[in-house]
Amino acid sequence: MSTVDRWKIAVFGVLVVSVPALAGCDASPSGQAYQQPSASAELVAQADAAPTPRLEWGPCDGPGLAGYQCAVANVPLDYAQPNGPTLPLAVLRQAATDPARRVGTLFTAVGGPGGSAFDSARDGELVPGELSRRFDVVTFDQRGIGRSSQVRCFANTDEQQRFWLNSWQPPANAEQERAAERGSRELAAGCAANDGALIAHLTTVDAARDLDLLRRAVGEPKLTYRGGSYASYLGEVYGALFGARVRALQLGAMIDPEAYTNDSSTDIANTAVGTEQVLDEFFRLCTQAGQPRCAFAGEDVRARDRALLDRLRQGAIVVGQGERAVSVSYGEVVQAHAIMLYDAQHGWPALAGLLAELERGADGNADTVREVLAAAPFSFDFLDSFTAITCADGTFGRNPEQWPVTGREFAGTAPTYAEFWLYLRQPCAVWPTPEQGYPQRYTGPWTLRSDVPALLLNNRFDPVTPLTSAKRAQQEMGNARLVVIDDGYGHDPSGDCARRLVEHYLIDLRLPDAGTSCRADRAPFTE
Repeated sequence: MSTVDRWKIAVFGVLVVSVPALAGCDASPSGQAYQQPSASAELVAQADAAPTPRLEWGPCDGPGLAGYQCAVANVPLDYAQPNGPTLPLAVLRQAATDPARRVGTLFTAVGGPGGSAFDSARDGELVPGELSRRFDVVTFDQRGIGRSSQVRCFANTDEQQRFWLNSWQPPANAEQERAAERGSRELAAGCAANDGALIAHLTTVDAARDLDLLRRAVGEPKLTYRGGSYASYLGEVYGALFGARVRALQLGAMIDPEAYTNDSSTDIANTAVGTEQVLDEFFRLCTQAGQPRCAFAGEDVRARDRALLDRLRQGAIVVGQGERAVSVSYGEVVQAHAIMLYDAQHGWPALAGLLAELERGADGNADTVREVLAAAPFSFDFLDSFTAITCADGTFGRNPEQWPVTGREFAGTAPTYAEFWLYLRQPCAVWPTPEQGYPQRYTGPWTLRSDVPALLLNNRFDPVTPLTSAKRAQQEMGNARLVVIDDGYGHDPSGDCARRLVEHYLIDLRLPDAGTSCRADRAPFTE
């Protein structure tokens, strides 16, 4: 089995030093909140006024879902009208395998925003080991995603495919920068034209209130929740609004909720710098491992990588010869460059293989390049949902023509990744914000007022949600304990040490001692 075959990317897209306001001096929020001090109480009261959904569990429809039960929860489209039009949420349950020792229901969510819980469930158990024995595990496609009223920004799938296949993300030159701006305007207009009623109600506050209705629907007096990356933000929002209803919050790959919500410029810059720092580790460990463990090992790997990217900015690189040759663009490589750092065990060797074949050019293996690039892309539905939810939650300037200037500023500290993370959010600069803004948008404070502190986990070298964000999240939540996987690489803080801590916490409500840290089970390039 090849490295890419074994590589399963957990697409926890988080677009995360203080920097100039995003897109220039006009930095009014695209989703401006109109809140009074009692706003959080009003948001909770609106959810409490909604009827409890009735879940009728039955077999799940679709490949790879035979071991689960599924239901639909009807929740308010607009919580300001709790008895008004509803939105169907697709819900999935994995029954506890040791029902005699069942603790209760563990809710989970998928990152992104834009990842489908149903797609994730097809990979196997929702949670591993003792948690699957002791809990019914319930997850759902968040509103605007997958089976829960997927956002539609195009008239049909052919238009959607043409748009995303021809988008310049990130742009390589001035012509592509202009095309990216036009594309951002086209996407925002398409979302408004095709799904305007839905996109007004896709904030994470809406999703957190949906989660509280699901808690009520399964009969749990308090919420037990586990979520990573963007799903950590969902947990942070829930905790800030419904802290007294929290039994346990176990969050990982942490988002800084203050920056993510109120300072998107800093959030994006921090992510780009963090990705750049992990790339340095990729180069260091690749050199240390040598060939054949790291296919790109050799002299000055960073300089050779930079040379490849500079060459790609001038035009595509053709790998292989004849009918099997493949032409590879700058945008394709930068996206793969970022996404493959998520998974240190399989993605890092795959990235090394991609770079080695690009360097070989006409003498390279085109099939290897195709295989790696095919593993990296986001789905088109993911990108539509990601855009709609991100633009509703964040704070963005309203002048997309300034994106190239901001990108060059960011590139001073993150030359490889600044524009990649930045341009994914360009549509937010022209987003069709509802006329009255997003009155349900929550902007803090983020204090968790629960009986039991939250347990937070983060890898030391996370390419998407850097450790600095986890430390800020801990400070902002207050009632939280952070455990760092000291030599952890990638976007999933895992391993035997982390697993044991999570099980003790979620099952027995036992927190690790302050200052506890973990060691990773394996280092990159050791297989």
